[in-house]
Amino acid sequence: MSVFEVWAPNATDVRLEVDGATFEMRARDNGWWECDKQKQPGQRYGFSLFDGNSWSSVVPDPRTTEQPDGVHGLSRVSETHFEWTDQGWTGRVLPGQVIYELHVGTFTPNGTFRGVIDKLDYLKDLGVTTIELMPVQPFAGDRNWGYDGVQWHAVHEGYGGRTGLKELVNAAHNKGMAVMMDCVFNHFGPEGNYNGMFGPYTQAGETPWGDIVNLSGFGSDAVRSYIHDAVRMWFEEFHVDGIRLDAVQTLWDPGAIHLLEQLTFLKNEVEATTGIPRTLIAESDQNDPRLVGAQDAGGYGLDGQWIDDVHHALHTLVSGENHAYYSDFGTTDVLAAAIKQVFFHAETFSTFRGRTHGRRLDTTIVPAFKFVTYTTTHDQVGNRAIGDRPSMNLSPTQQVLKAAVIYSLPFTPMLFMGEEFGARTPFCFFVSHSDPELLRMTREGRLNEFKRSGWNANQVPDPGEEATFLKSKLDWDFDQKQQHIFEAYRTLLRLRKELKLARPYLEHLDVIYDENWLAHSHGDVTFVANFSDEPVTVPFGGELVYSFTSPQVGAEQTTLDPWGFAFLR
Repeated sequence: MSVFEVWAPNATDVRLEVDGATFEMRARDNGWWECDKQKQPGQRYGFSLFDGNSWSSVVPDPRTTEQPDGVHGLSRVSETHFEWTDQGWTGRVLPGQVIYELHVGTFTPNGTFRGVIDKLDYLKDLGVTTIELMPVQPFAGDRNWGYDGVQWHAVHEGYGGRTGLKELVNAAHNKGMAVMMDCVFNHFGPEGNYNGMFGPYTQAGETPWGDIVNLSGFGSDAVRSYIHDAVRMWFEEFHVDGIRLDAVQTLWDPGAIHLLEQLTFLKNEVEATTGIPRTLIAESDQNDPRLVGAQDAGGYGLDGQWIDDVHHALHTLVSGENHAYYSDFGTTDVLAAAIKQVFFHAETFSTFRGRTHGRRLDTTIVPAFKFVTYTTTHDQVGNRAIGDRPSMNLSPTQQVLKAAVIYSLPFTPMLFMGEEFGARTPFCFFVSHSDPELLRMTREGRLNEFKRSGWNANQVPDPGEEATFLKSKLDWDFDQKQQHIFEAYRTLLRLRKELKLARPYLEHLDVIYDENWLAHSHGDVTFVANFSDEPVTVPFGGELVYSFTSPQVGAEQTTLDPWGFAFLR
């Protein structure tokens, strides 16, 4: 085992406390401190820091890998041994994947990794190839989306801790499914972050959620290493197949080699040494093709990125909502442009932003599978005032139409948990901070935000109330209507594979539209969709492969039901 060490350049002296005993630490190079005490699995420990005037209380290790008593408690030395049985797993590359985003705490009644394991057969039967876990790093309390994580090398104990996560990855691999993790490296949560006592983990400036992580200022090498080592740990020790990088536009890194480029180097190294492909996917609202562009052409080389423009175009067209960032969307020509260009805003004026936004993408070079598309996500549901899902506002026909559009396109599709059966439970924003003032600020901030949008304050759930969390749990008791939606989703995902709809390049996709309908063709298969509440006749016919409704299909034309679609051969 290794000795105890910690990076603490802000301290003039450091003490280690292990199982109630105190040990002096000695300064090493570049702000690191160490002592000769050997680590043993199960030891509880923390550090006390002297700032030149006084000693701090004992606080957790910034590089802790276990926090059995939560973010404020002592750290615990982890047992790294685990009996893996996934030796036959060869991994999954991004092309051909179907991703399923889930929140561990609300996905099943028990809200644990074990609960997810129990649903793997269900997900595989649906057609899912990869599960994507919303962040599982420790956060204050026992209820949180996960984006308030503060200890980036550890796993939330309430979900099952390190062992539980490894059991989930192992079980998924043995069923032929990949596991991705959502990781937040752009800010620290507002409670339980003691890292600033140790060193300059943040620098001047702010994100919408907190201080900027120090990627380029004094001492930033150690902070970058903190991130690199976390990614390597998830890939190597935990056998995780991919990482979704949250809101990368807030990673302020003006240096010559961007953090994202370095993470691509790291991922490539892990692939080479293990023989198993890994995936890095970025979330960004910048419409910037450099994220997935080749490194030798000035890009960061990431495997994929989320694409909001396709979501916005489809959501607005079906729901009729056109406020805020939906304001430039809502017509079939906009949806057609988003499908063909990936970025609808590509050096074009954004009404919502009041400026030109985005950059053009060369779709003849960048394959379509690098872009992840969806009918909804945790953000698109949970950041609404009452956390209402599209399935709580749309008819089953409209829900399945949206899914059919997404799964008929060559992008990499993603589902958000529960949409596949038209879940009627909301997915609200929830927290359980132990600091009453922080809870108050969170509550009032949400209320003020939605008041400006015209919402009645009495309708906005209190994010700190346990009831808000509990009502966000999925209800797995399907009725007949929900079962019908589920069967449609399963059929659509099967057809996506059988009809070979995930063709690599968008230049081979013909998109035709009129005011109320849109069609696209892969040559041998044509998809037609009606985006209105009246029947429409489209100039495409042939053999009906599948529809959720009852279209009238002729040799040269098809009449679609309101909000109907058809796959034609």
